[in-house]
Amino acid sequence: EVQLVERGGGFVQPGGSLRLSCTASGFTFTASAMSWVRQAPGKGLEWVSTISAGSSGTIYADAVKGRFTIDRDNAKNSVYLQMNSLNVDDTAVYYCVKGGRNSRTERGQGTLVIVSS
Repeated sequence: EVQLVERGGGFVQPGGSLRLSCTASGFTFTASAMSWVRQAPGKGLEWVSTISAGSSGTIYADAVKGRFTIDRDNAKNSVYLQMNSLNVDDTAVYYCVKGGRNSRTERGQGTLVIVSS
């Protein structure tokens, strides 16, 4: 059974930073691309970023490019999302997802990020 547990959400002021983490189990982590998606209040799921299985490739949504960085530690079965220069539009529940940018089904319970002054 795929299990994904996100941590690191919270309240931050505009311009601030947060680092999200996701710990995975129940599948061969080293063989899977991993992604982050988010869901803002009243909106659907939005893809944020993906990292390849071997960490050689990363891609980002235009909305976060240059501000967010995805990375992974295969020894710890973990994937991370460093979020800098946060703005109010980044307020959302952030989910860790097993798979590439079109994957949505296998995801964790989410962690809430609120950006507000």
